[in-house]
Amino acid sequence: MVGNVPSNNVAVESAARPTQNGAAFSLENILGDNHDTLEHPGLKQQELDARSTTAEGWDEESANRPAAEGFCVECEDQPAQLSCKECEDDYCEVCFAAQHRKGSRKKHAVTPISGFSSKRMEKAWNGVPSATVGTVNGERKGDSEVGADVDMGEGSDAELDQIAVGSATGPSTELLGVQPAIGTAVGEWFVERAKYIPLRLTLVERKYLRLLDAALQVSEYTDKIDTLGFGLSKAKRIVHQIRELCAILSGLVLSADYKLGQELFTDRDFQHNAEFYQQIFELGRRHKIMNPDKMRTTYGKLIYLLQDSQSPEVKDMLSFSCVKPIRTVYGVLEQHSALELLRDNLVSVATKEVYADGRSRRDIQKDIKSKERAIETLASRYQRQGLNQEQIRQCLYSIGDNHAFLRTNRDPCDRMIHYLKTYFHPTQAKEQKHSLAIRSGKGGARLSHDHAKQYAYVLQSLTLWREILHDMFRLWSLAELDLLSETVPYRLRDTGQGLNRVQAAPKTLRMMHTILQRAQQSVGSWVGSSAIHMGDHNVPNALMFIDKYSQIYRILLPVCNTLSQIPSLSDKPALRSYIEDEFGSIENCIREILSDFFRHGFDGSGADNFFDAGSCIDGRLTSAWNWCAQLEKKWYFPVFLLTGTSSVIASDVVSIVDATVSPPPPPRVYWVRWRVVRASRIDAEVFSVVVPFTFAIHV
Repeated sequence: MVGNVPSNNVAVESAARPTQNGAAFSLENILGDNHDTLEHPGLKQQELDARSTTAEGWDEESANRPAAEGFCVECEDQPAQLSCKECEDDYCEVCFAAQHRKGSRKKHAVTPISGFSSKRMEKAWNGVPSATVGTVNGERKGDSEVGADVDMGEGSDAELDQIAVGSATGPSTELLGVQPAIGTAVGEWFVERAKYIPLRLTLVERKYLRLLDAALQVSEYTDKIDTLGFGLSKAKRIVHQIRELCAILSGLVLSADYKLGQELFTDRDFQHNAEFYQQIFELGRRHKIMNPDKMRTTYGKLIYLLQDSQSPEVKDMLSFSCVKPIRTVYGVLEQHSALELLRDNLVSVATKEVYADGRSRRDIQKDIKSKERAIETLASRYQRQGLNQEQIRQCLYSIGDNHAFLRTNRDPCDRMIHYLKTYFHPTQAKEQKHSLAIRSGKGGARLSHDHAKQYAYVLQSLTLWREILHDMFRLWSLAELDLLSETVPYRLRDTGQGLNRVQAAPKTLRMMHTILQRAQQSVGSWVGSSAIHMGDHNVPNALMFIDKYSQIYRILLPVCNTLSQIPSLSDKPALRSYIEDEFGSIENCIREILSDFFRHGFDGSGADNFFDAGSCIDGRLTSAWNWCAQLEKKWYFPVFLLTGTSSVIASDVVSIVDATVSPPPPPRVYWVRWRVVRASRIDAEVFSVVVPFTFAIHV
């Protein structure tokens, strides 16, 4: 204890000294208006100490791996383009803009590394990526510089660079926009989109998918591989488990298709059946991307199995590869030279969604007929040898599935942004009780924002989520490339939540930086941290990242549905009287739910400890999860029940199908009687159990 006293005194003295911008690191300056420019004097020393020490907890390998010479110190994947004198590190353009966006780091001196233009350096230094500007000094860039069509290979980041560069003429800018309206030229929008849209499974493929899911259900792959204390080497254990799973698949195929099963059993060599196993594993990956809610437990086993099979040592023992590229709409059409189908203006009609909200049956039937005619027209127009009409319909239906995914996952973000702008003022609250201001330590919050700052914080978080979900299929493709990479190994590490595979995801991280910059430019300013966790104890690998952000709609969609159905409650006099007595009016009820969600769904809470929470990119989503866990304790939770939303992120299907309201026996107490249907699936048959119960709402 005696030896620690001098170091503590030195820390106190260093905190009292002025920082680089001249302001002393004191309580008065921390609470002042210019607190964003302050940087603790000991922060630099802590960063240096952190680099010289290994990570805490058990790890298969040393976590202290310096970046390769000539590469960015942050992402360790892209060539270094800028050198920071104060940090004494080399960065790529994207990482430099993210790390030096605000605070004292914004004033750091930077020099370009040879081969990097000074104009691009100046734009990156100002926090505006040169990539996003389509003109230079008022002049248009040449097509040869930004308009070339680049292939997305497993070992190349050329397309990501093109996204970062962008232009007014390049096809990548259309990808960032909304879907072309019906009757307008579609251009290259569907061509770029189709590169990442998986092909819908056929009836025969769905049969094999069920066999794969059944085999993964009984497999104990991760229990046998991601553990300690086994006598065999890890590579031998992996090979044994993969062969065991393939044997189970062969047995299931025999029971489903005797002829094909006999062929697999007659030829016991796994190498000769490699194409069959690759196809089966690809079906599971393709189905999961199109249906994020399916294969919740088995997809993790599948992707970890394929990740291990990419190891050179395992490949030598297996004598075959288990991985093949995902079949996409673009790949099928390109194989048969039919990409012009995606440039046909009829494709927007053939893939549109037909909505029934507030529309007459005549209009709905009219849209259905026009969609069917467009599909048949395209199928007959572009059929050719090797590509029949049914395959073209399958491609068009797959694009329609993508539109349904965007409506379910992305559109709730747009609806919440609309609610935010409709019910709240950007700079000041209309009423004090509806203010969005939060204070650290109050109500579980770990951030301190006034109304204006919290409004901007919520807006930018929802905008970021919207941009992520808009490009979710592209992110999923990059995540699988990172997970199944042969050059990026993983470490089995205790992250505080058990043993996890910690693996860097350079392609996914770079795409996230591009999406983050796009979101920052759309909102104009940025509140809080822009750090993206990837390959650490918070987000161990790209699989965890994808799983986190695929749950956003399960948070926002029930809230949006509840808010949209609240006005219909006024049709029943008893429910209208309850809402008016409890909240004052329908509008006040909506505003109270929104104000609580915008305050405590974005307050930096929800992590296991203080340091893992806050305003970072992943911490924003963690706060929303924490709010969902506390929803049943909120004073407005009966409103969710009245509108038919029992809970957010529920594990099973619960729907309130009927409600009868009887006159209140005592004054100001309303007795509500519900019939709840709980649906469970057993052997592909649905059994419904009706559970009547009564509860009282005390006003």
